[in-house]
Amino acid sequence: MRATTIHAPGDIRVEDVPDPTIEAPTDAIVKVAAGCICGSDLWPYRGHNDITPGDTIGHECIGVVEEVGGEVSAFSPGDFVIVPFDHCDNTCVHCRAGAHSGCVNLGFTSSGQAEYARVTQADGSLVKTDGMPDRSLYPSLLTLSDVMATGWHAAVSAGVTKGSTAVVVGDGAVGLCGVLAAAQLGADRVVAMSRHESRQAIAKRFGATDVVAERGKEGAERIAELTGGVGADAVLECVGTDESIKQAFAIARPGSTVGFVGVPHGVELPVRRMFQRNIGLAGGMAPVRKYLPELLELTLSGAIDPGLVFDLTLPLEQSPEGYRAMDERRATKVLLEP
Repeated sequence: MRATTIHAPGDIRVEDVPDPTIEAPTDAIVKVAAGCICGSDLWPYRGHNDITPGDTIGHECIGVVEEVGGEVSAFSPGDFVIVPFDHCDNTCVHCRAGAHSGCVNLGFTSSGQAEYARVTQADGSLVKTDGMPDRSLYPSLLTLSDVMATGWHAAVSAGVTKGSTAVVVGDGAVGLCGVLAAAQLGADRVVAMSRHESRQAIAKRFGATDVVAERGKEGAERIAELTGGVGADAVLECVGTDESIKQAFAIARPGSTVGFVGVPHGVELPVRRMFQRNIGLAGGMAPVRKYLPELLELTLSGAIDPGLVFDLTLPLEQSPEGYRAMDERRATKVLLEP
């Protein structure tokens, strides 16, 4: 099959690699209808994560079931499915507690930017649509495999409630989906911290009531001004850097919670501030399967349209250009069509 591979920082290629196969009776093979590039894919692209040259890359996809293992009973070839990036059996003690991303049989999509992908816990992970969806829905359905569920996880972890003030740190696709999630969960005020006009526009369409371009001390002062000196009731941290974490805690009101979903890189928690102001930290890797049924219903009903985060669509063969566009901030999120 044709697949996106990574060989070194900045070295993305599209090559012929072996098709994935059924390796366990709980597996399924999905023919990818649409995949995409995630902000977290930029960590290895920029040299911040270890790389095994030639590995396939990409963990977000939707598509049609091609083949199933002998123990898969809920899905059949021809089913159109959303593939959570983190696979789970949906039955273990952790899944039953809502921590699907800590499943004892956890697996991950490893070739979402390709023609086919293997799902390691098909019955527990996949969620199918009622028949073949219209292609116009592909972008929004694709976000449910990761970024929309991850933004939702940030909002839930931060404790967004009706009437609250939520502030979102990060204006990538996850941060923008966090804005949408906070608005859906009933926040009266949703502040998007963003310095990019195109992303600010999406944030406003998703329900942002305010946009703050300042960062650091100036950003904290601006949030204080907007909230009458109180601070945010809930903060969604959607980046994963030390700077973004410190920003999140600088704007959180006493007694609030920071919901963090950005993959941490070089982060040192401001523990003394957390202690002195009783600010909590919750979140982590999103349990996508936990949220998928509700998010699918919201998407199909038209209540949310998270596919707006995609501002560039390319054929799979041009995925290296997609990486360059995201790395250079010429695109917010890139959809790839096999």
